[in-house]
Amino acid sequence: MPSEHSLFPIVGIGASAGGLEAFKEVLRFIPDNTGMAYVLVQHLDPRHESLLSTLLARTTPMEVHEAREGMKVCVNHVYVIAPNTDMTLSQGMLQLVPRTEAGGQHLSIDTFLRSLAERQAAGALGVILSGTATDGTLGLQAIKAAGGMTFAQDPTSALFAEMPQSAIATECVDFIGSPEAIARELTRISHHPHLYRSIVRETDEESALPEQEFLEREQVFQQILRVLRRRTDVDFTAYKLTTLQRRIQRRMALLQIDSMAQYLTYLSDHQAEVEALYQDVLIGVTSFFRDSSTFQTLGREIFPRLMETKATSSPIRVWVPGCSTGEFKVDPKEITMNRIAILCACSMLFAASVGAQQKRQPRESRGGGLRFVGFKGQPKKILRRPASSRYSVCWIVSRT
Repeated sequence: MPSEHSLFPIVGIGASAGGLEAFKEVLRFIPDNTGMAYVLVQHLDPRHESLLSTLLARTTPMEVHEAREGMKVCVNHVYVIAPNTDMTLSQGMLQLVPRTEAGGQHLSIDTFLRSLAERQAAGALGVILSGTATDGTLGLQAIKAAGGMTFAQDPTSALFAEMPQSAIATECVDFIGSPEAIARELTRISHHPHLYRSIVRETDEESALPEQEFLEREQVFQQILRVLRRRTDVDFTAYKLTTLQRRIQRRMALLQIDSMAQYLTYLSDHQAEVEALYQDVLIGVTSFFRDSSTFQTLGREIFPRLMETKATSSPIRVWVPGCSTGEFKVDPKEITMNRIAILCACSMLFAASVGAQQKRQPRESRGGGLRFVGFKGQPKKILRRPASSRYSVCWIVSRT
């Protein structure tokens, strides 16, 4: 049975307007032996054949292919999206479907980067170059949440700055630079062990270590957690172990640090790195409605029953612990829009998080409406408080 992921890192690179020159610049400075594959997603005219693969082949010693259905992704090769298609990655192969639009937008970059995050985890790298609108931002967030690494072109070097600016504004970008600088950074980190941690399971890796080395690494790991607790006043000792290890390894790769002991020294000496690791561990970009069956039951059975039995003036109080930034992604298939409108009209919702960014920026919705971010073409009127509402309020209550 084919592996669910490739045995090497894959870099997804997205661009739209002004992307050709940025693509060329990136490929010009990447050698042909990084041990990674590169998949380029450009906004193309759906009515014409593309010359992009031909043009890019002149700038790199790597083989460049226009993507085809079922094409296997090979190391040290470049793949370019075909016109009028959306592309995903599955079992190390490119899957193509007819182009689709969401809310009038063609989000081909988000589509590919999300599938890359899902399949490659730590072995996924995402890059956003010159372009208009916001395609690619959600894809970079997904890659970072999965433990991969994210890059964006410095807006001052982009012909069209809107796309990289959108990604940078979410604070999910690990490295910002010119196309040349991005290429050199990709090359620099290409052989770091973190990029292969989705291929070798942590348990397999640890079992292969000599006992003394394993014990020493465990001691250093616990010291890192103590530094976090001392500097942030948050105890992560009961946090999921593999998540903590992946996040530490990710930070080590970005800093080009090979051993946990070296990272502990660096962490102890740099408060900015403590903050960076702290935010990485909290992973503030995951979906709120990820347990779909629970929310289907909530929307179809619980809400209707509550609305039938409650007095008109009585609120429904909902407490959401661990909500991170409060940016709830709502899927109409999981909870219908009229249920959300009812909830906005008749409820009080309290959401709590320990995130440092939330401590600095507690949010209270203006005018009493719930704040939903990441809607996919939903009616904007749902985002505002209904005129009849008397109780609706949304607070982000942070640890003090």
